[in-house]
Amino acid sequence: MQSTHLIQPVVILVLWSMIMWLWMYATRLPAMKAAKIKPDSNAPQGHQMSQLPAHVRWKADNYNHLMEQPTLFYAVMMSLALMGTQSTVVVYTAWAYVALRIIHSLIQALGNKIIFRFTAFFLSNIALFILTVNAVMHAF
Repeated sequence: MQSTHLIQPVVILVLWSMIMWLWMYATRLPAMKAAKIKPDSNAPQGHQMSQLPAHVRWKADNYNHLMEQPTLFYAVMMSLALMGTQSTVVVYTAWAYVALRIIHSLIQALGNKIIFRFTAFFLSNIALFILTVNAVMHAF
């Protein structure tokens, strides 16, 4: 198994993050125009965006989530690749993490049912924990 097998899920999650970025602006800009919101650097942080409909804000919230916890995934996966990990368990777990993050995004962006979103988040954390344990075992 090549280390590219470990990099592929990383690249796909980055690609998904960029898709969410595009989706965020594809919904936010028309909503801002419809609400006649003009960007104001003097407005309190978040005030203007709070005026947008929830279904528009959910995309931005999810994009922000993709910039938070997945950074741990990126670090662990790069560490595993640099250490030359050759485990199919790691590869499948990484793909599970990516799939669960995409599912989390879709749940949040399309309907934001908290129990479903939490379940996807919780399961993705289990996958991340397994990856982290594998990295610790390889590093020491």
